[in-house]
Amino acid sequence: MANGSAALQANGHVVGPAPLDASKTRITRAASMKAVPPTEELVFGQITTDHMAITSYDPINGWSDPEIKPYGPLMLDPLSSCLQYSTNLFEGMKAYMGADGKSRLFRPDMNMARMDRSRERVALPAMDTREVLKIIQRLVKLEERWIPRVPGYSLYIRPTLIGTRASLGVAASDCATLYIICCPTGPYFRVARPLSLKAVREHVRSWPGGTGGYKLALNYAPTFAPQRIANKEGYDQILWLLDDIITEAGAMNFFAVFLRDDGDWDIITPPVDGTILPGVTRDSCIELTKAHGSDVVLHGLSPSIKLHVQERVVTLSEIAEVSTAGKLLEIFVVGTAVVVASVERIGAEGKKDIVLERHEGSLGPVARGLYEKITGIQEGRDQYRGWSVV
Repeated sequence: MANGSAALQANGHVVGPAPLDASKTRITRAASMKAVPPTEELVFGQITTDHMAITSYDPINGWSDPEIKPYGPLMLDPLSSCLQYSTNLFEGMKAYMGADGKSRLFRPDMNMARMDRSRERVALPAMDTREVLKIIQRLVKLEERWIPRVPGYSLYIRPTLIGTRASLGVAASDCATLYIICCPTGPYFRVARPLSLKAVREHVRSWPGGTGGYKLALNYAPTFAPQRIANKEGYDQILWLLDDIITEAGAMNFFAVFLRDDGDWDIITPPVDGTILPGVTRDSCIELTKAHGSDVVLHGLSPSIKLHVQERVVTLSEIAEVSTAGKLLEIFVVGTAVVVASVERIGAEGKKDIVLERHEGSLGPVARGLYEKITGIQEGRDQYRGWSVV
């Protein structure tokens, strides 16, 4: 990972733009601390903690000394690239409090690697994401009182990088601001129930060669109007299609479970082909499913049940055919915010809804097993390959 513009050494002194250096982080504590609300009042992304982290880059000086300071507004030139040309990207991460009283992050290296890929895609100044992670860890440590101690709750972390070049010229931004904010949060969907999806062809979230594989702000705003229509028609989220090919569900990765002729189960998920976001939870589900019966046993599933993961193209027509044949066992969606959620119904224009079996506790057997395993790792109750970072 590149770290700012190349800095030259002359007589032991750095010449050129300064690299990002977490060791230079200054901390200014808030004069007064906000009251932490009861967990039952938490709504995703609406309450922020006392502090934020921030650092800025310009091509002459490089990265400024990072600062953790009281949460507050940013000051931006109206010409800023982020406001004019959507040179904005972010990550979604969570911190959890374990029974041992230690805060932990879940596979943060994957978030940092994805953030660097997103940064490259919109040509923003380079930064060492290892230093970004160190800043995040310092901020989380300062805000530990905000991490809920209730299972299923966490501290959501939003590292954000924006282009700040003040010019209407259509060109890459050579100035940037990185800031990190935190929000205590509970379940993404307030009511624990299976989701309904509306399959949409007329609006496209991503396309081959586009930006759907990157976590860019510009990918999200065009989805808001179709989502509003789907809600009015009684659906919770949109199932995004490219013609008949399934990509994502809302902002979540899609999984389907098929019963095979030999009695084993196929776990199908669309491939990382540039049209879907390579989710951290998606990757975790794939690894854990592959390991079922050997390295791990998913809760509620017999070790004798063989799960075969297939990262391949899956169409809505195929889902309908497998459902008609009585071999569609379950569908679920995954993501950082939601973790794992089951789907009970898929609707498409002019076609009969595909209806799935409802399961006790609102999650199907594979979804339940993955949810229990992942949250166990996240909260420090379980260990797996160093995924939980204290």
